[in-house]
Amino acid sequence: MAASAPAPHTTDFPVEGRCSYYVEKKKRFCRMVVAAGKRFCGEHAGAAEEENARKRILCPLDPKHTVYEDQLSKHLKKCNSREKPKPDFFIQDINAGLKDETEIPEQLVPISSLSEEHLENLIKKLQKASEGLNSTLKDQIMSHPALHDALNDPKNGDSATKHLKQQASILGNIEKLKLLGPRRCFVEFGAGKGKLSHWVDIALKDAEKVHFILVEKVTTRFKVDGKHRKKNSVFERLQIDIQHLCLNKIPLLSKEKLPVVGIGKHLCGVATDLALRCLVETYAASCEERNEEPLAKRIKNDKTGKEINTVAKKGNEKNVPEKWSPVAGIVIALCCHHRCDWRHYVGKEYFRALGLGAVEFHYFQRMSSWATCGMRKTSLEASSLSTKRKDEQNDDSEEHDDGGCRITDESSGSAPGFLTVEEKKKIGHLCKLLIDQGRVEYLQQKGFSPALQYYTDPLVSLENVLLTALPNHSSSPETTA
Repeated sequence: MAASAPAPHTTDFPVEGRCSYYVEKKKRFCRMVVAAGKRFCGEHAGAAEEENARKRILCPLDPKHTVYEDQLSKHLKKCNSREKPKPDFFIQDINAGLKDETEIPEQLVPISSLSEEHLENLIKKLQKASEGLNSTLKDQIMSHPALHDALNDPKNGDSATKHLKQQASILGNIEKLKLLGPRRCFVEFGAGKGKLSHWVDIALKDAEKVHFILVEKVTTRFKVDGKHRKKNSVFERLQIDIQHLCLNKIPLLSKEKLPVVGIGKHLCGVATDLALRCLVETYAASCEERNEEPLAKRIKNDKTGKEINTVAKKGNEKNVPEKWSPVAGIVIALCCHHRCDWRHYVGKEYFRALGLGAVEFHYFQRMSSWATCGMRKTSLEASSLSTKRKDEQNDDSEEHDDGGCRITDESSGSAPGFLTVEEKKKIGHLCKLLIDQGRVEYLQQKGFSPALQYYTDPLVSLENVLLTALPNHSSSPETTA
């Protein structure tokens, strides 16, 4: 990395004890702490005269940082990007789905390169496949008292308020499905900072035997799960891709045998399919094969009637499903259908039954971005928002707040001029609905009663569809698809 002296045009000065390297891109000095007697941090040490003799090179494991060339061997042994031993719950591609070599599409072109005739044929196929589907979902916009104070905090910005409204509605839907109770394990997929699990924990108060497993494949800043110190709830964070996650190999689940509730807020594209397969195939099927009995059921079998009544009073026994299932329920806010993948998609059988395959799926998932891309902010507004977010390090912004529309026109494909903006939006929504219906059919085949509903206003988030599912033997009435 080339060194740079502080820019002469700025009136700012580096903070005492901090690096004197001026980061031109950020228009400020580097904020790293420096060693005693040094002007620059290790990353920018090449800017100091006394360090000029030593050369810094890009780290071969992660080019986002540099290292002294003469210390490369030592650095590679401790670099955070080095390959680490895989945990027991890592099983390569266990949730990936089967790779059908015969269905790999030929070289596909961007939608913008398709002929008008080809695109019209695709749209006709989409409309025929979507016949009979209810394109207007039921409104289930809810809230929860656990977030009342946070929602009414005058310090909230627009972004924080939007996320709180979504979390409150998801929490309200979890409670309506009678999944918000004791003696269970909440697995949050794509957990990010862990905010959804945080509010579930707040809502549960002192419920007994509650565990949280937060799954996120990347390192996350400003996590909130580390702040919980309640005796009755345990938080565990797993840095792993859902594609390789085997839940029944996690010591906590294999030991406690707690029913699992899968949750997620804006679970991006393919991650939804991986999470569904992780829950209802990898985990549920394995538990049923071993005919395991859960902790909640064993407690009820082992206790006298008097003791059962005590447990019920303490833990709100009415929220425990009548018959135990390894997966007690699923509540996932969907998004980013343009990031789905045919190999991992759980609705393949549904598409094939409609006479559709990998090629149609590819174009439908690209066209699904039309549902939200028509409502993009102007480039000036987007630039202003981007700058604001960079300046607010503790902002509650998330990747999908704009509806997940972060793909270029080349990759999403701009339609030829014979389609209006409104027509494109309708087609995009149909693509999303068809992809989601494949997930509904999949869950029905696996013994669940799934449903799709709107859980928040589109002014709050353009990605406003919630997928819920309960096992068929559950007593909850809110299970009609």
